Amino acid sequence: MQRIAIYPGSFDPVTNGHIDILKRALDIFEQVVIAVAENIHKAGLFTAEERIGLLREVVAGDDRVEIDLFSGLLVEYARRRGACTIIRGLRAVADFEYEFQLALMNRQLYSALDTVFLMTDQSHLYVSSSLVKEVARFGGDVSTFVPPPVERALRDRFK
Repeated sequence: MQRIAIYPGSFDPVTNGHIDILKRALDIFEQVVIAVAENIHKAGLFTAEERIGLLREVVAGDDRVEIDLFSGLLVEYARRRGACTIIRGLRAVADFEYEFQLALMNRQLYSALDTVFLMTDQSHLYVSSSLVKEVARFGGDVSTFVPPPVERALRDRFK
């Protein structure tokens, strides 16, 4: 049986930190499903379809990665997909408390589902999608923070 992990997030936009976590997850799992969700707490810069398109462009050619859109409870999506694990990236201690609460709630809702926390490389510790959008909005260079297709999309969005 294939070990499938779900890597959920809004990915608005996908950053090099996200890609670093994905690469680490692929060292552990046979398949990773990037589950793109609408973030109910923030207005998105890119539509879900645009984010999926950017992700497909960034991970093109790796048949171990699937990109999918989901809504509703993550645990129900994971159950439908037959996933055994949720992947969550951590940048700093501040991320851990919230992520720990989510992991415990998910485990309560679906006891067969584990959460694996992966630390991003130290070169990405300070990078977040929100900061990338702010820098791009004011014309700053985001080329070291995001893959080239995302850099182009940000430049086009903020012309």
